[in-house]
Amino acid sequence: MRENEAAVIRTLQSASGNCSFDELVANSGQSSAAVTRALTTLQERQMVRVTESEHILLRLTEEGQDYARRGLPERRLVQAILELGGEATLEQAAKRTNLPLNLASVALGWIKSAKWCEISTQMQKVVLKAAGIPDKTDIERALEQLSSKPDTSLDELPQNLRDTTETLRRRQLLVSKKQTKRYTELTSQGWKVLEEGITVPSEVSDLTPELITSQRWKSVSFRKYNIEAPVAPTWPGKRQPYRQFLDSLKTKLITLGFREMTGPIVELMFFNCDALFMPQDHPAREIHDIYFIKTDQHGDSAEFEQFIEPVSKTHENGWKTGSTGWKYPYSREEALKLILRSQGTALSARTLVSKELEIPGKYFSIARCFRPDQVDRTHLTEFNQIEGIVVGADLSLRDLLGILERFAIELAGADKVRFRPDYFPFTEPSVELQAYKEGYGWLEFGGSGIFRPELTLPLGIKVPVLAWGLGVDRLYMMRAGIDDIRMLFAQDLEWVRKQKVL
Repeated sequence: MRENEAAVIRTLQSASGNCSFDELVANSGQSSAAVTRALTTLQERQMVRVTESEHILLRLTEEGQDYARRGLPERRLVQAILELGGEATLEQAAKRTNLPLNLASVALGWIKSAKWCEISTQMQKVVLKAAGIPDKTDIERALEQLSSKPDTSLDELPQNLRDTTETLRRRQLLVSKKQTKRYTELTSQGWKVLEEGITVPSEVSDLTPELITSQRWKSVSFRKYNIEAPVAPTWPGKRQPYRQFLDSLKTKLITLGFREMTGPIVELMFFNCDALFMPQDHPAREIHDIYFIKTDQHGDSAEFEQFIEPVSKTHENGWKTGSTGWKYPYSREEALKLILRSQGTALSARTLVSKELEIPGKYFSIARCFRPDQVDRTHLTEFNQIEGIVVGADLSLRDLLGILERFAIELAGADKVRFRPDYFPFTEPSVELQAYKEGYGWLEFGGSGIFRPELTLPLGIKVPVLAWGLGVDRLYMMRAGIDDIRMLFAQDLEWVRKQKVL
């Protein structure tokens, strides 16, 4: 028997025939790899029996620890509202409790879900009315227990608190990992070998220059190697899997003849909404759906001044588009507000007014967008959109559907696609793309359609424009077979290492 095998089986003997893998490594004097190799051989000889059990370990994130100490932001907001007399705007409550407004907006969703306040909108401000202090929730009780030590086994939590862990994970307050514990037990054959006695032959593992020159290699016994024995995995460097997918996607689109559109992340409301024929009183332009830049400054309109007048007239009365418009007085000041880009279509509007636009032409962008959504397994406050337009005469809806079907099958690996009628302020007709993959189900990818004359004519475009905007994050989720969007940006090295190179 080899030295590492003898050390392992003797350690088991000292432990009354049963101990964990970690105990074997600690007490045998062998490395983890040596113990693993020894167990493989001992199992083949039926001297030991190895069993495994899985445990889920839970640990609060830094944000989770903060909430355990100071309270959930939604509770702090409600407490602030009560201190302000029972009714206050979201901004007032956030200021009193020193919560950033973006975090307060997220907490607003949880307040609404828990029905802790009556919520209304007055003068484009969110107003909350609280009746009293809500009871402590199971989520708060779970935070208290999980904060008592760094790692807590899921089995240690009461059953009613275990159900809250998924919510805590969605809110990025908790991380979990599976821990596999291995236990080794001596079999009757192993005890028999120990009783008969173990001998460890003297073996040489390295063929050195001294062995060769002295010719001692002729008389020594060389250790045999099992090339099928498990070894520690090696992880070479590679690109982050999602980033690699985006680069690959960009290459494929360029190969298909598309040119890339670029533009600023801090965008003007004009391109994000106005130029897309979205009225200035549209609900999607409120604080619930857009991040506003905290400044009184407005953007510069010098480069596109010629388009503001026709866009404003289109909103007010339809201008020369044949439309009746939205029938309201257009605000130039509202149009020049600075926001974080909430949709990739803003890049399409910028491209249509660009001097570099070519007709016919095909354009795409992979745009980083921002919306104050409630974070869960399918939504983030930051996300990527793949956006595209095709400009040219004699284009039809059939051309658009063909493009979308090809994208879903070739880029996402979908088995089949379907289209449903939809509504967007800036396209008519409009369709929603859904794709299906076996074992994954149907998934909504985004919207598409033909830009309305109310969008194209004020920007000087007199030919049809096919437009599509797809959730590229979800494209990759289907491609990689994952169901939690947060995994795309997680710092989970184990997940990153296991992703295949494209």
